Amino acid sequence: MKLIVEHKILNKTLRLVQGDITERSVDAIVNAANSHLQHGGGVAGAIVRKGGRIIQDESDSIGYTPVGTAVITTAGKLPAKFVIHTVGPRMGEGDEDNKLKNAVLSALRLASEKGLKSVSMPAISSGIFGFPKERCAKILVNESANFIKAQKSSLEIVEFCVYDDNTMEHFRREFERLK
Repeated sequence: MKLIVEHKILNKTLRLVQGDITERSVDAIVNAANSHLQHGGGVAGAIVRKGGRIIQDESDSIGYTPVGTAVITTAGKLPAKFVIHTVGPRMGEGDEDNKLKNAVLSALRLASEKGLKSVSMPAISSGIFGFPKERCAKILVNESANFIKAQKSSLEIVEFCVYDDNTMEHFRREFERLK
């Protein structure tokens, strides 16, 4: 795991790391899920492979969550305590920017409602859902920074865990704009 940059906002930390989100020791990792909570590929598939079948079983009992919303399960064998499954938009379905904003805010609100102190999220919708990486970084970083500034929240650390170099550069640029 490689720390890229941290930004302090009102005694809270916005952090960018590069690596595997399934290895993060935080209260919750965020899963970029689909509405039917079937975790077969991408980040979702890796989370279930490493965390165990319990994550899929709990997701199956929830069944469905619309685009822009989030639900929570335990994290099985992962170092995190919970997995927050949020559903970002697929490109081409319309109103994608607002749907992505709702997805990240739903995940942050759910973490706060549960009293969690740290959360790590991937570049939601920027993989197989085709959301442009630059727009994804801008929305996730800015919405998270605004959430920390505006909300009374238990969250002390909001982290973005990005795997690939290309996506990392977009997130790094957004962090630089925060200063």
